[in-house]
Amino acid sequence: MKTRPITFAVVLAAAALSPQGTRAQETSPTATASVGVRGLDSPSATPSENMPKTQMSPATAVASDMPNDPEMMKKMMAMAKTNENHKLIADLAGTWNYTVKMWMAPDAPPMESKGTAVRKAMMDGRFFTLDVTGKMKIPGADGNLTDFEFKGHGMEGYDNAKQKFVGTWMDNMSTGIMMAEGTYDPSTKTFTYTSEVEMLPGMKQKVRELVKVTDKDHHVFEWYEDHGGQETKTMEIAYSRAR
Repeated sequence: MKTRPITFAVVLAAAALSPQGTRAQETSPTATASVGVRGLDSPSATPSENMPKTQMSPATAVASDMPNDPEMMKKMMAMAKTNENHKLIADLAGTWNYTVKMWMAPDAPPMESKGTAVRKAMMDGRFFTLDVTGKMKIPGADGNLTDFEFKGHGMEGYDNAKQKFVGTWMDNMSTGIMMAEGTYDPSTKTFTYTSEVEMLPGMKQKVRELVKVTDKDHHVFEWYEDHGGQETKTMEIAYSRAR
């Protein structure tokens, strides 16, 4: 059976609306009067018993649908905590200078450009933002290369429920938001993400991303595209921590 997604905040609100939390309201004369004014079936009924679910607040609807389960709340509290996986991303926080190489064709020399990237923690280290700025040359309408200021924004984290690293990416060369999921190999200090991009309608392309950590001050990002079942490396970015 399909159910609506339940966020942690809604569950907390539902707990506040549990029978233990609403008993005083149900027995008060004021509460009974307000119930009667709303035209509910019974003067002694609570709003959640008679109000159509489409008119309830999310918290009230959840409270009526799910039991007051302290064990489930305990598990959700544990799932909300950060762990060693979040620390792996935290180790990459800071300001970085980068050099990017892009291959427009397998047999062509790469185009190179430089820029800066800033990774910051948010929500007590549960997520990290990545803001990238750089200057590069791209083909203009006349076919000649022209200067372009690139801006990109990403968000990264580790989803305890999925047990995967997760990330989103957007930039000023597209209107889409790329979503990726990944794993980490401690033996090689490498993050591996997979995703799918659709730059043009109907032209979906599988992508594999690698983040190889050399040391606390250096890491390398690699981007691979799937062209008809053949994977091709089209971008590499070398990061050095800014001093």
